Amino acid sequence: MNRAAPAHRTAARTGTGTGRAPALLGIYLNDHLMGSGAGVRLIRRIRDRHSGTPIAPDLDTLVRELDEDQESLRRVINDLDVPVSRVREAVGRLAEAAGRLKLNGRLVSRSPLSDVLEFEGMLLGVEGKAACWRALRAVADVDPRIAAADMDRLLARADAQSRTLEELRHRRAAEVFAADLRGQTSPAPGRHRPHHHRRPGSAPRSA
Repeated sequence: MNRAAPAHRTAARTGTGTGRAPALLGIYLNDHLMGSGAGVRLIRRIRDRHSGTPIAPDLDTLVRELDEDQESLRRVINDLDVPVSRVREAVGRLAEAAGRLKLNGRLVSRSPLSDVLEFEGMLLGVEGKAACWRALRAVADVDPRIAAADMDRLLARADAQSRTLEELRHRRAAEVFAADLRGQTSPAPGRHRPHHHRRPGSAPRSA
């Protein structure tokens, strides 16, 4: 038995939406898709670097959710018949590679400051993603190809992701800069068990 298609996708096929690929929105969404790809790659590198530490479960959750968020954005792009720009994707990868060469106080070895900068970069990326969801939520009021309920859910999740990343960023910055002020090398990241937020509807973590 065939399942009924979601209303917003049915609308796209039957012409109750605009029936064309929006030029300006297409550019906007491709820019965010490029940023999403960079964010997914960065959070995976962070997760791999902190494997086996007490913050690893939070990072595993972020990797899974950011992967899902990217797929959600791709579905929106597909539902709006927006072509994906491979040129922008390639340019984004080049810009990302150049950004990783940013000086962090050490020329050869990895600096503890890199942890702080990476968490800040992820936090800014998630806040930018939330802005995209808010823009699409507004568009959902005039175009049935975008599901408003999906945008509300993605916005709530981005808010939870921001809180998690801010806690991780704050803790690592405190470790790194306190050690720097004492003239010492900061401890390895995540060696002390962090205080976890409970996400809405989640069960408390066991000790």
